Amino acid sequence: MRVALFGECMLELRGQAFGVMHQGFGGDTLNTAVYLARCAPASRLQVSYATALGDDALSDGMLARWVQEGIDTSLVRRIPGRLPGLYQIDVDARGERSFSYWREHSAARAYFDAPRTPLESDFHDFGAFYFSGISLAILPPAGRERLFAQLQRLRDHGSAIIFDNNFRPRLWSDAIEARAAFGRAFALASLALVTVDDHQALHGLATPDEAVRAAQALEVDEIVLKRGALPTLLRGDAEAAWQEVATEHVEHVVDTTAAGDSFAAGYLSRRLLGADAAESARFANRLAARVIRNQGALIPREVMADLSGSVENR
Repeated sequence: MRVALFGECMLELRGQAFGVMHQGFGGDTLNTAVYLARCAPASRLQVSYATALGDDALSDGMLARWVQEGIDTSLVRRIPGRLPGLYQIDVDARGERSFSYWREHSAARAYFDAPRTPLESDFHDFGAFYFSGISLAILPPAGRERLFAQLQRLRDHGSAIIFDNNFRPRLWSDAIEARAAFGRAFALASLALVTVDDHQALHGLATPDEAVRAAQALEVDEIVLKRGALPTLLRGDAEAAWQEVATEHVEHVVDTTAAGDSFAAGYLSRRLLGADAAESARFANRLAARVIRNQGALIPREVMADLSGSVENR
């Protein structure tokens, strides 16, 4: 099966201001693509990433590293004169993050500024398509409409449509615009991965319990509710009962970056290959726990070697 993921990957600076900075890269859907490629057998899942990069050396470097991770880059557009976005990350003693962004003119925002993109040309090949709330937020209105049209074509073609509700208020002009876009995304999705805190923030709900009830009412066949350290709630199809799957306890959280992104990858690496929803969530929680024990969005491959490459490692 070929799985396409769409979004933005940015350059990452991690460290102290005016001190030593470690350079890397990251972005929610790219993080998911990397972990998915690591966790699923390449013979059974081909992971393709769609975004836009510039024609600079930093873009060259990112692209080369994605290929090393086993990601197909044929859906990437290179736009002369554009650059990738940039963010700086600070992590506190509890592993919680704060970000500063420079992304207003990033190449990824211009992905659909072409008569036809690789993503629109190759859609017959995709068994599944993954995107997020951030994928929607980075696009201008015309680009967002092109993405929604592509999603409808994929759904009509029988592809699985997977939406992860990552919500970043600063990327939206207002909550009304964001709610409308998220509503359209959920309506097209066959699988929704919902971070309850983000659903609560998007809809201005008073408590996490209200957000859970609102998410459970979504008209999506398969729903997975992520609640941090609390058990994951899920429904494998529209007729199934809700289940709880325990998370894995982590005594010392080092860095929560990519916790949700790696969960999504772990879930899809099992679910798309036929595992049931509960089994997929158990593996996803195991992977996310491994990620937050380590620093950075993309942890070293050797740290997760026992979780990589074979569906037998669950």
